[in-house]
Amino acid sequence: MDRFAYTGIRVRDLDRSLRFYTRVMGMRELLRGTMDHGGVYVHLKAPGSTQRLELNWYPRSSPHYRPYRNGEELDHLAWWVRDVPATFRRLVRRGATPRIPPWREGRWELAFVSDPDGIWIELIGRALGLRRKASGR
Repeated sequence: MDRFAYTGIRVRDLDRSLRFYTRVMGMRELLRGTMDHGGVYVHLKAPGSTQRLELNWYPRSSPHYRPYRNGEELDHLAWWVRDVPATFRRLVRRGATPRIPPWREGRWELAFVSDPDGIWIELIGRALGLRRKASGR
């Protein structure tokens, strides 16, 4: 594992959560994007901190959607890794539960495993083919 990247939480109302984390908690928006399945993510950071918080909103049609219950908003923990498929295989061999096998979304490779308590762990890295082109190999 290379380095811890961020913590992602599920939100019921993205606008409401953004107002809270920016106005109340003083965080600023760094990045926003749409997932292939229609979900939206927003990365936030507090002044003076290197850690990020990712807000994840999923439409009912998303395969990641599940009904909300208070206290279940932790969506996932994320790690940057150099080789997503190899790391996924290694973690599963060591006892992680496979959740979503590696796939490519744009220039990124992603995969999910979970810990013994069911907390999802995202593995994210540049797609291998794109890294080779960028490095001239």
